[in-house]
Amino acid sequence: MVNPIRIETPLDEETIIKLKIGDKVLLNGIVYTGRDQAHKRIVDELEKAARENHKPKLPFVLEGQVIYYAGPAPCRPGMVIGPAGPTTSGRMDPYTPILLKRGLKGTIGKGRRSKDTIEAMRKYKAVYFVAVGGAAVLISKRIKRVETVAYEDLGPEAIYRLQVEDFPLIVANDVYGNDLFDEGIKKYRKVTQQGE
Repeated sequence: MVNPIRIETPLDEETIIKLKIGDKVLLNGIVYTGRDQAHKRIVDELEKAARENHKPKLPFVLEGQVIYYAGPAPCRPGMVIGPAGPTTSGRMDPYTPILLKRGLKGTIGKGRRSKDTIEAMRKYKAVYFVAVGGAAVLISKRIKRVETVAYEDLGPEAIYRLQVEDFPLIVANDVYGNDLFDEGIKKYRKVTQQGE
């Protein structure tokens, strides 16, 4: 069994070009949460700044960062965070290429990405990690500190700054345009055809 690859945020190109689909990764450092509404607000601000020709006021610097598609549940007393499982990544696809162009290097969620997003990851050299769905409580144990950064009015869908330690992930899309979901389907077809 291959040992997981330990990586740290912020991500640089040297780190992510070594990652291939199927690689098991333990992520350490800072990641930011963000779901649909937070993404829309960030993109709206980028578009407004471009129209008005000024620097955008963003909740965090996008370059080299990782966004985790999660909306943590309220936590119990004595806990750092409540259950914090991944949400469906496809809902962020309308916004993701815009953020990748601005330097975002990684996203974390569950499920497939659109062709446009996969192409943007290839073009701007970024990766998509999948986290295990249904393991929200276990995942939350890898989160050591939480701080609300922006859009507090969105409740659990606000942007949080998470400090993570050995956060377990799998590379689903790499900088070469490869897709773990497609590879899984191809392998399954090959096995079933051989069994006929």
